[in-house]
Amino acid sequence: MVDLRKNTPSAGVSELFQLLRDGQPRTRSELAELVGVARSTIALRVDSLIDLGLVAPVEDAASTGGRPSAQIAMQAGKLVVLGVDVGASHLRVGVADLSGTALADATRDLLVSEGPETVLDTVVELGSALLQQLGRSGRDLLAVGVGLPGPVEYSTGRPINPPIMPGWHGFDVAAYLGAHFNAPVLVDNDVNVMSMGEREAAWPDVENLIFVKVATGIGAGIICNGALLRGADGVAGDIGHIRVPSGADLLCRCGNFGCLEALASGPAVARKLRDAGLPAEDGPDVVALVAQGERAAVHAVRQAGRDVGEVLSACLSMMNPSVIVIGGSMALTGEHFIAGVREVVYSRTMPLATQHLQIVQSASGLEAGMLGASMLAIHHALSPQSIDGMLAARV
Repeated sequence: MVDLRKNTPSAGVSELFQLLRDGQPRTRSELAELVGVARSTIALRVDSLIDLGLVAPVEDAASTGGRPSAQIAMQAGKLVVLGVDVGASHLRVGVADLSGTALADATRDLLVSEGPETVLDTVVELGSALLQQLGRSGRDLLAVGVGLPGPVEYSTGRPINPPIMPGWHGFDVAAYLGAHFNAPVLVDNDVNVMSMGEREAAWPDVENLIFVKVATGIGAGIICNGALLRGADGVAGDIGHIRVPSGADLLCRCGNFGCLEALASGPAVARKLRDAGLPAEDGPDVVALVAQGERAAVHAVRQAGRDVGEVLSACLSMMNPSVIVIGGSMALTGEHFIAGVREVVYSRTMPLATQHLQIVQSASGLEAGMLGASMLAIHHALSPQSIDGMLAARV
């Protein structure tokens, strides 16, 4: 079969850009040698990428005699993406350049239960204001990444029966935001997005990592062999609804009994403390009590860590990650929660699986979701398919 793409103006341009995505400056001669084509062909492809605003000339290379050779590198700062972190009770929106560096962001307290139109209209409001603040037009926005606190069908970007998101089931988030921003919109589960953000921020060389978010809900994002593992239907990592024997009589919001989330999430720990006469309505109240040195809160948080550790012990035997990162509001209790996780994981898992294992607190903290959503948008915007589409639109 004849590859018709070889006869189009965009042939080879997107492949060349993938070489330049590492940010390393190279001369046209070096690029021609790497790709294995004539320097004149490389020059045409570089010109196409310059026209798109994706690469630019940088400082001259060292001369070996005669005129110095101009170097080309990815231009990270001209074009931007939007990262959106939708939480159960908050909204974070940020603008980042193509290297993932945050340029501006905004946060607003907002219940996801207020519905998709209310939440997404606020995303449009905040995102548009940030772009204006940075002096960027809609043409500078390449893509939008969104993390939602519930199950998402990644292929369509639609939430599927999300427990804490009334009115969101089947809502076309990508189309709604795409109509306002005139850019591709990528939507995924918030924990998947956070795992991408955490890896980018702190563990770029780690191939196998599990990011566990413990907040209003509990979930895990799984990086396997350097790639995000979503599973056949996008629910890989939904550990919050694995049954834990010690919580057998607890009703979970999913309708089942004994789920990890009903036992060890922020609201679950707060309920235990209320029953003990302490003022705790939610996860942040639990964090505050721990910070005050309240012994009952410290004990409850450590036990929650043990419960999460029990589920993670089984996951370790299947996934064998080298790093487990604990994030979400409960991670803000410091070492108390993580100590409980470590206690169970290291005692119940085969030594071979834990000999190099690190269990750590999130380095990106509450920014992981927004950073990960930005990376979701960047990976799409700079993919070969997207570059080819940008070139085709200019023909």
